[in-house]
Amino acid sequence: MGKALPYKIVDRTGQNRYGVVVSSLQGLIKKAQEKFGMISNMKIVLERDGTEVDEEEYFSTLEPNTCFMILKENEDWIPPSEYNYLQKYGKDDVDSSGSDLVQLLGRIRNDAGHLMMLGGKELELLSDMDPDSLGDIIQDRQFLGEVKEASSRYLNDRRDTNEALRLLKMYHAATNSMIGRGYTNVAGSSADEALQ
Repeated sequence: MGKALPYKIVDRTGQNRYGVVVSSLQGLIKKAQEKFGMISNMKIVLERDGTEVDEEEYFSTLEPNTCFMILKENEDWIPPSEYNYLQKYGKDDVDSSGSDLVQLLGRIRNDAGHLMMLGGKELELLSDMDPDSLGDIIQDRQFLGEVKEASSRYLNDRRDTNEALRLLKMYHAATNSMIGRGYTNVAGSSADEALQ
């Protein structure tokens, strides 16, 4: 067992924070159960990015004062800033796209390459976002502007590629139709000969 070190634990809402001193992941679990009144089936993640901590070896590599978020079995990590938004405006005022947007931005902040993996709807959500309306959640306006610009560019590139593929398929279908019917081109050779 290693030396006992200070850590922080917080619940999903961010309302309840505690400082604890433990020497192992099992010790952290025990303290979290005491502080939050959870008997079992909890999940421990890093507050900053949601990385699950479920091995002693990984726990032993973490710095003192690391903050852990304690989740119930059925809860998922979302950025702490989203709770500030929910508390300020109320849960009923937040539509699912707003929640989705905050989660997307959190994932992109942690891994910029995630932007390249997004589908059309997610890219549209990012390219249509209003950075000014997110100022209470994410203060980094430059980050928001860059994500908006990059997602718009990537979405436009994807649309251009899809349009080019659609036109190519139409051309291919028309050419096959002409060959099947034995049409000739203006010079008098068959469509088959024109393609060779």
